Amino acid sequence: MSITAVIEKGLIKIPKDAPWASGTVVRIEPVDEQSPTLFETLKDFDGMAGDLPADLADNLDHYVHGHSRP
Repeated sequence: MSITAVIEKGLIKIPKDAPWASGTVVRIEPVDEQSPTLFETLKDFDGMAGDLPADLADNLDHYVHGHSRP
């Protein structure tokens, strides 16, 4: 389980509804200000499949397993 907290004036401000008891040992790691968007994460894959057959969806078993076409 994790929660998000903020550091203000050197103190870690934990939400009041945090479910942990006093004395619980925790690990604190900084979070990136802004995570990459899904597009930024997957942009290297854009255009990778440009040379696939136009009928791939209809004949997937043929291309993957060698079955005869319907």
